[in-house]
Amino acid sequence: MSEIKKIAFITGGNRGIGFELGKQLAEKNYQVILGSRNKEKGQNAVSSLKNLGYDIHVVELDVDHTESIQKAAEYVQQTYGRLDVLINNAGVYLDENEKMSEEEPAILEQTLRTNLLGPYHLIRSFLPLMMKNQYGRIVNISSGYGQMDEMDQTGPGSYKLSKFALNGLTRLLAAELSGNIKINAVCPGWVRTDMGGPHAPRSVEQAAQSILWLTELDEDGPNGGFFRDGHTIDW
Repeated sequence: MSEIKKIAFITGGNRGIGFELGKQLAEKNYQVILGSRNKEKGQNAVSSLKNLGYDIHVVELDVDHTESIQKAAEYVQQTYGRLDVLINNAGVYLDENEKMSEEEPAILEQTLRTNLLGPYHLIRSFLPLMMKNQYGRIVNISSGYGQMDEMDQTGPGSYKLSKFALNGLTRLLAAELSGNIKINAVCPGWVRTDMGGPHAPRSVEQAAQSILWLTELDEDGPNGGFFRDGHTIDW
């Protein structure tokens, strides 16, 4: 009897860290579903991987819209009947280092929609599937910019605040979850992506490796933690 594949859903999966996470999970024999705001771009991104035999699919997903999130959740439920891993990777960085008091309110509102409310609604939509199967690993891709000490420094205020709030959401939900469902936050570091830029010191491969261990935690693994490269960091 063949082993039942674990199902993993990754938001922002058509490029950068999300795409690499999908590739590495597929290599571990996961059934991978990549959420992409533009489904065609997502399909183009994974076509070479599918040709290599990786079990990887693309679903249209705009994390800014609850209707899109609900459609993705319904697709997963109807197609697979379960979800084992949710990685909230999609995010935006819209700041230009303006002072928080001078930044356009629209920047904060858009940043919070994508970086905080998107993960919140995704978790709410997929938790019933995890609870049904009494198993789940939720990973929120955060940032060192979201640490409390960073709030004392000027900088990309909207981005910082969104990740600070995402960390808070992680802890709140961890306190509510029980059994073999775990949620943690992780900082992948400064990575060479469209967001991080070409001069960032870390590759997407390194970033993915620093995240993936949280998707394969044992039942006695951490819940409600904040990590970088496998080590706990301060909130």
